[in-house]
Amino acid sequence: MFKFLKDKLNKLLKSEDNPDIEESKKSEVGKNKSKEKKTKSPKKEKSTVKKKEQVKEEKDTEKKPLPKLKEITKEKENKEDLDYITEELEERVDETSLVPEEKEEGFFSKLKRKFKTIKLDQELFGEFFEKLEMMLIENNVALGVIDKIREDMEKDLINIEIKKEDIEDEVKKSLKNSIKNILIPPFDLIEKIKEKEGPVILLFFGINGAGKTTTISKVAKLLEKNKINSIFAASDTFRAASIEQLKKHGENLGIKVISQDYGSDPAAVAFDAIKHAKAHGIKAVLIDTAGRMHTRDNLLKEMEKIIRVTNPDFKIFVAESITGNDATEQAKTFNEEFGIDGTILSKADVDEKGGTAISVGYITKKPILFLGTGQNYEDLEKFEVDEIISNLGLE
Repeated sequence: MFKFLKDKLNKLLKSEDNPDIEESKKSEVGKNKSKEKKTKSPKKEKSTVKKKEQVKEEKDTEKKPLPKLKEITKEKENKEDLDYITEELEERVDETSLVPEEKEEGFFSKLKRKFKTIKLDQELFGEFFEKLEMMLIENNVALGVIDKIREDMEKDLINIEIKKEDIEDEVKKSLKNSIKNILIPPFDLIEKIKEKEGPVILLFFGINGAGKTTTISKVAKLLEKNKINSIFAASDTFRAASIEQLKKHGENLGIKVISQDYGSDPAAVAFDAIKHAKAHGIKAVLIDTAGRMHTRDNLLKEMEKIIRVTNPDFKIFVAESITGNDATEQAKTFNEEFGIDGTILSKADVDEKGGTAISVGYITKKPILFLGTGQNYEDLEKFEVDEIISNLGLE
């Protein structure tokens, strides 16, 4: 036992006396560890090289040019090429280049795209009303009427906050409301005639060429359909062939025409017709008159006399819808001088815009009763405000 301890002690002493031995051991251990690391490092280097090669391959793939169209269409090209092209196109193509060419954008579309919520101030209102104004002018709406529409719409829309998706509807709604306020709904002429004791006197006036005589015949046909008999008074004793024209219509419709020679007193002709109607129980007397605007003073005196003698129940102005502002000025003149009760617009089948009806209705503050829509006697339609609005593209 003591020998064992002695040997142990000797070994310890020897190691203290020779520190190089210990360092040698440590160095040996370090070398072994270094060898182990060196043994492992080739694997790491090999992995790094592999990754670099992979990155290089990917970069090369990115630089790979797109196959030509001819190459794509060849049968030998496989699905991988097509997939590659698709992926490349998705990555490289600018999306804006795929957007179809836009048509000219309307004003309302621009507003919707630019704003989410719009509060219309005077400047913005003026900008879009310029577009509406052009549309109304193109539809034969008189400038005075456009001013009235603008005034109404300003009250409805300025300083009102509107969602962008509602802007077009709100503008159209305001415009429709303004037009409806301008146009007085037509009264029922047939019912009015039936309510009165006969004979009921209808006096028609307007300029030459407006279609008075044909319109009178259409009204007579309408009365006939409603079991109302009538008689014609040929009080246009100035225009050549006017009496013959009315007589032709009377013959076609089976209606008697009261007439005298050309140049005779128009009021006397109308008086005779009323007298005949009373004697024969005829319900309605339809009076045709001259319409020469260039002899305005004579026409006014003549018309004043006819009105005084006949005391008409209805004074009806006839104008061509296609004449636009001219029809409006005529309506204004006749209304100021004689006080019309309603208007019939002829040739409405030629003019589908409806602007003349709006203008005449506004100027006279009287209803549009009928629209002439053709050459046949049945081509007379009751005026509908909603139809005019529809023709303006507001529905």
